Amino acid sequence: MFYPNALRPGDRISIIAPSGVVEPGYVEKTRKIFENWGLQVILGEHLFKKYGRFAGTASERLHDLQNSLDDPDIQAVFFARGGYGTVDILDRISLDKFKQNPKWLIGFSDITILHSLISGAGICSLHAPMSAHLAEEGENELSALYLKKILFGEKPEYRIGDHDLNRNGSCSGYIRGGNLSILSGLRGTPYDLLTENTILFLEDIDEQAYHIDRMMQNLKLGGILEKISGLIIGRFSGCHDDPQMNCTIYESIFHLVERYDYPVCFDFPVGHVNTNYPLIENGKAQLNVENSNVYLKFI
Repeated sequence: MFYPNALRPGDRISIIAPSGVVEPGYVEKTRKIFENWGLQVILGEHLFKKYGRFAGTASERLHDLQNSLDDPDIQAVFFARGGYGTVDILDRISLDKFKQNPKWLIGFSDITILHSLISGAGICSLHAPMSAHLAEEGENELSALYLKKILFGEKPEYRIGDHDLNRNGSCSGYIRGGNLSILSGLRGTPYDLLTENTILFLEDIDEQAYHIDRMMQNLKLGGILEKISGLIIGRFSGCHDDPQMNCTIYESIFHLVERYDYPVCFDFPVGHVNTNYPLIENGKAQLNVENSNVYLKFI
């Protein structure tokens, strides 16, 4: 897997929106943070457009994305927000020039689609906070600090507490995953999950408990859950437990993976939450789940 070059002061980072409508105030605060990091900020031509729920028409959103991917003078691409809409332009994105000059792509939620796209090309990207988080939490919040370190060349190492449903063990593999709903929508397409040597991580927002169970059942029936090397379950924000399911959301996932012997970590700080640890998609990592701690180290 190829790691994009680390950023240096003076490098250019573009801010674009391939899906949902953007809040200009958030972008302005994000711009200031990147400038404080010594970066030059380039705003997408159609960044603040609005076309229904989308940040411009499909052609406008594709234009900004393709320009950022192709421009050799842009060293990183930051996505202002997720929402919905990237799937509409997915099959029209060209990676030809991007493969010649890979750069960090930064975002999560709907941006899971783009992580999946370049995963197939063997290039690392960053599942990481976007504009709303950086604007509201500030550049000194832990997730933002980790993001800065990764962009400037330092691989992270995370340590969190245990969870009652964790399954102890150790494994290494490539970190892959993201938003469960988005990944579910890509099943059976050329952008489906890669499973070989994969430590899968999942998060979601505002889904019914039985919807989550159905998507997890799909991963089981499709052979995904039996092939991975480890499983990291992040936060399911706004997803409420359903008493009629006779178990919590986490418990339903636990029961689905009981038959496997790889390490499983629950409640990892990744997702639509205030503390959203950046994860290097396609980055090689070591996962250790122990009695009192969980360690995730990129190697």
